[in-house]
Amino acid sequence: MKQGISKIRNHIIARVFRELNLIEQWGSGISRIYSEAKEQQLPEPEIIEIGMRIRFIIYLAQPITIESHSDENESRLESRLESRLESKLAARVIQILQNGEAGKIQIAHSLGHETVSGELNKQIKQLLLLDFIEMTIPDIPNSRLQKYRLTKKGLDLINNI
Repeated sequence: MKQGISKIRNHIIARVFRELNLIEQWGSGISRIYSEAKEQQLPEPEIIEIGMRIRFIIYLAQPITIESHSDENESRLESRLESRLESKLAARVIQILQNGEAGKIQIAHSLGHETVSGELNKQIKQLLLLDFIEMTIPDIPNSRLQKYRLTKKGLDLINNI
């Protein structure tokens, strides 16, 4: 494969891909991937045989980030909160609410999730029970406008860490 030698397994699909210009030529893709990885100074891709199949692992470039002191402080705060709350997700929810009130979907988006997971719901309920957060509309807990904010106890938790 590395040398660009390929065996067409399904001639019909290969012909259709060729006619639709989805491929340039037979067997050139793998060697081009290796060349590009070398040019980009990335680790060499791996080919792992698994029975009659293969697994092809390509390592992508990672963005270079320079941590500032505030990033270090946030990281330290998160780890201390996590140890107190015994949940990394709960610690991150507390950190998000430190910036102001937010609804579940806003919290999920801040966490990088598209939807509200069952685990997020569980952690929000737990934080409510522990009185670290409170609802902005306590009389209508299932309101679509419901948001959450830190309580005094939640603020004290952050300030005492």
